Amino acid sequence: MSFLTIGHRGLMGVEPENTIRSFVRADREGMDAIELDVHLSKDGHLVVMHDPDVDRTTDGEGPIADFTLAELRELDAGQGERIPTFDEVVEAVKGRLQVEIKDVAAANALAGAMTAHDLVGRVEVLSFHDEALAEMRQLLPEVPRVLVASHYGLGVVDRAREVGAVMLSLNIRRLTLELADRAHDAGLKVIAWTVNTPEELKLARGLGLQGVVTDFPGMKHSVRFTA
Repeated sequence: MSFLTIGHRGLMGVEPENTIRSFVRADREGMDAIELDVHLSKDGHLVVMHDPDVDRTTDGEGPIADFTLAELRELDAGQGERIPTFDEVVEAVKGRLQVEIKDVAAANALAGAMTAHDLVGRVEVLSFHDEALAEMRQLLPEVPRVLVASHYGLGVVDRAREVGAVMLSLNIRRLTLELADRAHDAGLKVIAWTVNTPEELKLARGLGLQGVVTDFPGMKHSVRFTA
């Protein structure tokens, strides 16, 4: 497998995060995959946003779960962009997607959307939540699962194996060679986030990782010179 460069929430370093504009930019820049986050709206729609509330990235206030899709549509998500649905992202870009389940309740809706759009083979499902990955294992066992972790120890490898994950997506600031080697010995691929500097890329390469998640399109070009 070639070294992957994954666009973080599209390319959030240069475009409003988790918007169609950001995803289209990542696609145009040739990122190997695009990472995005999903929650459920009050009326059960699968919407794309990182935080559990709308305060940081829109001109609104309050939890996503308190808004209907129509109400979410009225918010400005940056530069006039609107909060997209998962269905809209799938239509807007044609490349590989890494879909992170932020709300465990969204797992069932995501499985349904993936089936409806025939996305098996195009999507990897990520989550910090072991139970979300375990549910996806039951619903769509053929879809690759990725355990995400920020504060972790060597036990994260066992957690990944228990939910049938094929990959770990880990905070670069805590990643060690011992952990990377243990994961690889267990048959797991490892990617790191968020890698935005030459020093972080050099570390990821030195640890023998399979890819990086980045906010900036320039990282794709930098990877070519560190092979």
